[in-house]
Amino acid sequence: MKRTITLIATGAALALGLTACGSGSSSGGSGTSGGGIKIGMSVSTLNNPFFVQLRKGAEDEAKKQGVALTVTDAQNDASQQVNQIQNFVSQSMKAIIINPVDSDAAAPAVKAAERSKIPVIAADRGVNGATVAQTVASDNVEGGRQAAQELAKQLGEKGKVVVLQGVAGTSASRDRGKGFAEGIKAYPNIQVVAQQPADFDRTKALDVMTNLTQSNPGITGVFAENDEMALGAIKALGAKAGKEVKIVGFDGTPDGLKAVKEGTLNASVAQQPGLLGQQAVQGAVKAAKGEKLEPTLAVPVKVVTQANVGEFETS
Repeated sequence: MKRTITLIATGAALALGLTACGSGSSSGGSGTSGGGIKIGMSVSTLNNPFFVQLRKGAEDEAKKQGVALTVTDAQNDASQQVNQIQNFVSQSMKAIIINPVDSDAAAPAVKAAERSKIPVIAADRGVNGATVAQTVASDNVEGGRQAAQELAKQLGEKGKVVVLQGVAGTSASRDRGKGFAEGIKAYPNIQVVAQQPADFDRTKALDVMTNLTQSNPGITGVFAENDEMALGAIKALGAKAGKEVKIVGFDGTPDGLKAVKEGTLNASVAQQPGLLGQQAVQGAVKAAKGEKLEPTLAVPVKVVTQANVGEFETS
């Protein structure tokens, strides 16, 4: 009888271990404030330096707080992310952090967590149609406005520009695009001649930018809704990048900052992904303990140019 119970327990532990594996990684720390809290975190994609930094900030904070953090990669697949959140619910996580692939598609999984009394923190992107304990994000609308102002400045307030849009359905793409559209209205001599999605992806942006330059001769400016797409545009434009064609990105990633320093990227609206991850974990720990949170927590953004890029570089 004792041997049978041991075998059952071993099998259950093995099954739980397999459930937590796959595309996820776990981290924890020696701190004591966490009190054995388990947190699940689903990141939209780890094939993007910005979200790698987001994960790093979250893992460092989890270690500091002494909580167990399991991170999964949704690989830009909304249905896979729903499965990951459902797995976190079945594993009785005390809180869940979601960086949505799609702000609308995430809602049913978030509602399922809510029904199980598991608080959810949205990181970098909001969730539409469901209630979260807190949304930790940059002010993307304001960042879009700042990008418009900086691009106008770089262009001498005249020219033809194109917009490389992010993943359709994400709040980040929608809000950055909205802010840019509002900001660029102040410059009647700047014409937005084309807008096209490149899904926040460098390789896709290279192809999209190549096609846009062929169909829209005379482009003098580019707003890319993230640095990865800006870097794809730079490759497509070659020697024109940063000179004949001014480019403004968004995120302030290490590669983006390097391009700003080199002069191929004229500016980037810098977010602080490590801080986003850190504050998401802080919110998750508080929510798990039943503490009340502010609905939104805004992380500041700032325009980076060659003049101030040194302030943002890390060793």
